Amino acid sequence: MQALCELNYAHVLRILPDCDTEDMSYKFVVGKGLSYEIRIIESARYTSTLSIQQTTKELPSYLTPCMTVRLYHDARMAEVINSQNTGALQPSYDYPNVKMRQRNEKHMVNIFLAEWLSFCLQHPSAVPFEA
Repeated sequence: MQALCELNYAHVLRILPDCDTEDMSYKFVVGKGLSYEIRIIESARYTSTLSIQQTTKELPSYLTPCMTVRLYHDARMAEVINSQNTGALQPSYDYPNVKMRQRNEKHMVNIFLAEWLSFCLQHPSAVPFEA
């Protein structure tokens, strides 16, 4: 998990080198009809908090991915702290549980973030612009 969070941090810095400025928003367009927005919602000396969401208009909001990511600048790690507006994620869950979360749900959403960031980096035409 730690290696994955370190990889995510490195990828975020490649996409957003200025990720410590609060209240900034970047939009990425990848192909026709696929767009994402990254907003810096909080920035402090050692941490920044980002909101990442798909902004495709053709899909209903409950089908579009969204997550909150915390960047730890001193540890050089990026961790998903909230996914699909479901609240804070625990490191692991007993199974079965009331909300039917997977045992390794936090790890899985961090893998999703890694895959999404890799996708953005593989498509250089996805040039960010400030919103």
